[in-house]
Amino acid sequence: MTARSKSWIADLPKDRLIAEFSVWSADLVRLADDLARVDPYVDVLHIDVADGHFAPAMLFFPDLVAGVRKISARPIHVHLMVADDILLSQIEQFADAGSDVISLHVENESVAEAALDLLERRGVAAGMVVRVETPVERIRNYVSRLDFLTLLGTAIGVKGQGLDEKAGERLQQAARIVADCGASQRIVLAADGGIREHTVPLLRQSGAETVVLGSLAFNAPSLEERMAWLRTL
Repeated sequence: MTARSKSWIADLPKDRLIAEFSVWSADLVRLADDLARVDPYVDVLHIDVADGHFAPAMLFFPDLVAGVRKISARPIHVHLMVADDILLSQIEQFADAGSDVISLHVENESVAEAALDLLERRGVAAGMVVRVETPVERIRNYVSRLDFLTLLGTAIGVKGQGLDEKAGERLQQAARIVADCGASQRIVLAADGGIREHTVPLLRQSGAETVVLGSLAFNAPSLEERMAWLRTL
């Protein structure tokens, strides 16, 4: 499959929140129908991958990404929550499946440079995620090589938690590090976890360019009204 030009990242909205929808919150039994329902509002599809070791959950797999790729023209952002010893092979598999951006974790430190090199060779945009308990400063050595930087606001791989009280402060710190690195490319700053109606304004004010929308989008009584509200922030 031909890789998408990374110019799509520069073209993402700058005057409103980027709408990044988490497939984990879709109707997985009727996934194609549910993705078609939300498609008019989506800028990026977010697909979580967890190996049951790095994170307690087990989800999703390359064949699902390949299936989503067949039915959606939206960019696909794969978030890898996997152990160091399988990270590189997972990048290869999810790149083959049609991912447009793949995010590893800063906690994958032993293989992070090799992983970023591999993403560059494969022509896939590079992202990095920081767990809620990890100092934000650890991204400084990598940030100039990134296209997406995501800060988790809850414990990894578990739905339904409240937002960590330091999430806004951590986003502000990350934004300063991004500014300091002087990268020539756009680096999208994202927030994931604890995304609720009352937390999104705080995250936006703290510098988030996108929040990973799960039930806030998929379970909205009126998705049109919910997205109209989000676009005012």
